[in-house]
Amino acid sequence: MAAVAAPATRAREITSFAATRDRRAFVSTLMTSLMALSVLVILVPLGAVLYTVISKGASVLSIDFLTKDIPVVSRSVGPGMGPAIFGTLLITAIASVMALPVGILAAIYLNEYSAGGRLGKLVRFLATVMTGVPSVVMGLFVYITYTLRYKQNAFGGSLALAFLMLPIIIRSTEEMLKLVPNNLREASAALGARRSRTILTVSLPAALPGVVSGCLLAIARAAGETAPILFVVGATNTMNANMFNGVNTALSAQIFTNAQQPFAGAQARAWGAAFTLLSLAFLVTLAARLITARFALKR
Repeated sequence: MAAVAAPATRAREITSFAATRDRRAFVSTLMTSLMALSVLVILVPLGAVLYTVISKGASVLSIDFLTKDIPVVSRSVGPGMGPAIFGTLLITAIASVMALPVGILAAIYLNEYSAGGRLGKLVRFLATVMTGVPSVVMGLFVYITYTLRYKQNAFGGSLALAFLMLPIIIRSTEEMLKLVPNNLREASAALGARRSRTILTVSLPAALPGVVSGCLLAIARAAGETAPILFVVGATNTMNANMFNGVNTALSAQIFTNAQQPFAGAQARAWGAAFTLLSLAFLVTLAARLITARFALKR
């Protein structure tokens, strides 16, 4: 009887194994198809946005568009966006000067000096909360605390963008520093190096590609913000190089303003400004990728 039962048991095991294998293959195919569909769902609207902006904005681009003043009358056809491009670069540059050192130093403190301290936990919590704060709230905060006293100007916009950049820089830099192996720090300490020297010569160089990428992505995000600019910078049709005196403008604000107009000239300028802003963001992102790849090759 045992001899007869053994082949039957073996046959059931083979049948069960085949069914399990087929079920696993079906589940694997199903999940792969769902992931491919998810990628397609993401790529289709992204591709549609890129195609629309490039097809409608690239034709507007010219030297005059990049350098001439913005027309005072919305129904006017023609250039340009020179003041908005200059204002975007100026406001974003000053915001970067304010946010990058503070953000990187805060991340170094959180990872290297405050392992489980209360202050470190508080700063980390605030940075996480600030990451989700809408830009319009930050613009309103700067408007109440700064603009009502000192009027609309470019520096107010830089303050608002700096506040928006800080949590991104802090969190990305801290995460990159966490990826640095502790044995590198221990080896440096064993050689008699102080903690500050270990940070400057070991931790930061090892994390530099990721730190640079995070900072550049924060800059790219700040350059595209609209709400803070509308609140605290104002709008102008001519170039204003004075950060503290007089209203200024930026590409994002001009996109918002011109896109609402029913005139063909204004809408063309909105598409041109959108394409210019997209190109700037692309260049910043490309620079981040190239810097990361270059440091990776050196290592």
